[in-house]
Amino acid sequence: MKIHQIRQWFNKAGQALEEVYNAPYRAAIARAKREEDDLFMLLVFSEVMGVPNPAAYYTLELQPLLLERFHEWHQRMGMEHSPLDNFRCC
Repeated sequence: MKIHQIRQWFNKAGQALEEVYNAPYRAAIARAKREEDDLFMLLVFSEVMGVPNPAAYYTLELQPLLLERFHEWHQRMGMEHSPLDNFRCC
């Protein structure tokens, strides 16, 4: 029984140390994620509105990655299918 308690204590101590170590970086990671999502939405909706994207030629190889993320995004927003007629992902 004592070995089990010791292991449990080490697990809790390890989790606490991990939280202390990761805490300063949590805000920076969340900010980077928000900026990435904002850029993604800007790219998608500028294309929908007909605003030419100057980097379209260079970002063409990213389309498969964006397609996955767009699919995840529209499902998170509660839409079963893509809201864009010319951007099918389902």
